[in-house]
Amino acid sequence: MGTALICILGDQLTHGRGALKDAIPGRDSIVMAEVTAEACYVKHNRHKIALIFSAMRHFCRELRSMGFSVHYFEYSSRGPATLLEAAEAALLLSPADEVRCCEPGEHRLREEIAAWNLPVPVHIIPDDRFLCSEEEFQAWADGRKQLRMEYFYREMRRKYRILLEENGKPAGGSWNFDAQNRRGWRARESVPARPTLVPDCITAEVIELVNREFPDHPGNLDLFYLATTSQEANVHFDWFLQHCLGLFGTYQDALAEESPWLFHSLVSMYLNIGLLDPLDVCLKVERAWQDGRCGIAAAEGFIRQILGWREYVRGIYWCAMPEYARRNTLNAKRPMPEWFWDGDTDMRCLEVALRQTLDLGYAHHIQRLMVIGNFALLAGLDVEQVCSWYLAVYVDAFEWVELPNTLGMALYADDGMMASKPYAASGKYIQRQGNHCKKCRYSPTRVAGDGACPFNALYWYFLSRHEHRLKDNPRMSMVLGNWSKKADSEKTEILVWAKQELERLAPEWTP
Repeated sequence: MGTALICILGDQLTHGRGALKDAIPGRDSIVMAEVTAEACYVKHNRHKIALIFSAMRHFCRELRSMGFSVHYFEYSSRGPATLLEAAEAALLLSPADEVRCCEPGEHRLREEIAAWNLPVPVHIIPDDRFLCSEEEFQAWADGRKQLRMEYFYREMRRKYRILLEENGKPAGGSWNFDAQNRRGWRARESVPARPTLVPDCITAEVIELVNREFPDHPGNLDLFYLATTSQEANVHFDWFLQHCLGLFGTYQDALAEESPWLFHSLVSMYLNIGLLDPLDVCLKVERAWQDGRCGIAAAEGFIRQILGWREYVRGIYWCAMPEYARRNTLNAKRPMPEWFWDGDTDMRCLEVALRQTLDLGYAHHIQRLMVIGNFALLAGLDVEQVCSWYLAVYVDAFEWVELPNTLGMALYADDGMMASKPYAASGKYIQRQGNHCKKCRYSPTRVAGDGACPFNALYWYFLSRHEHRLKDNPRMSMVLGNWSKKADSEKTEILVWAKQELERLAPEWTP
């Protein structure tokens, strides 16, 4: 076997997997690069850039300690601007018989690397860090009229024999314990304080670089809270198992003034860049349930997000790309308002979710789907702009996971490929899930007029605008029936107010 130059991307930081699977120190060399093309193709949150750069530098140090020769290009105006330039430079330093790269997780980058013209062959290695291969998901999807996550998730449970009885039936007698995992926040529990992370010298140097080189990007790095090595990420996850898992399920959909974290695990970013192994974290949660450290609902709710949802959205992405990114079922084209970039809105739930997102690069799934995403859906905000924003602002956002979650789930723009109905909700949902409404100038019980929660009128306006498309959807029949029963005068009042609020909150044309 000849020598290889192995290209390691910033979201592929796992030893012994992907392009590193058969790598041999002393024979094969490695190239890693912090390049402008990847750092700036959207306005990435500074927490994300700092996490990836620091994790890459730590991973480089680990590889060198294992005996590998690593050509590492730190971010610089004088260094390579693209991954191709980095590979070309590394080949001059370490001639090789081939270049190896693990399959990139984003379609644009996969096409870019496939088109590399180098003096040696470029071999793309399958990404074995996921629990369901693209081919396996395609085989599951073929011939199905609807690609519902619930049925895919059950197959994955059976494949890995997680939360299963010996007879193959689901532990606890049910595949899904959602009914026990939807409690709203009423500040009746104490939220555990997260351990403080003190950046080491590598991370401190990266934070200084990111603050200097990306001054216009969102993210307050004075609040940097992320692990940057596999060891640190595992310590972080073990802390979650001990202090948060027991109440994770109960409050996973809750919205709280008191804490951005509540009882969430904060591990999606580590899974997505390779610092944690998805099967390992699922097995640890299963073991915690078996040991009596959490209830079945908490364990199942967590495992479903990793073994089910995470693998499912990746499968959807690769099944449908690149056409998927161009979908816009509801013809949503209203310009995204500027306050998405500063959180300057008087809608309290949106203000909290947006400012937390911009400052920390983090929001949990209900904030993303049912607060920010819900507003974008009801207002008919431009699908491409909203998807680009989501990709930019979250630490764990890579297109394979961001696009289906945003375009498909939040915006219902994919012809119902993912969701059986739009995830549209009024202010009453927000009120039920938490305590933001108590600090808001709007009332979730009022539909129109001064002081009425904008979500309420926008909700009915959304249903009115798309009634022709949704009328045959059995899951929408009840709410559409409620709309049809309203008196014409009430409908007119709501629609007039909704249009007025929409122009105030998201003007059709910005100056």
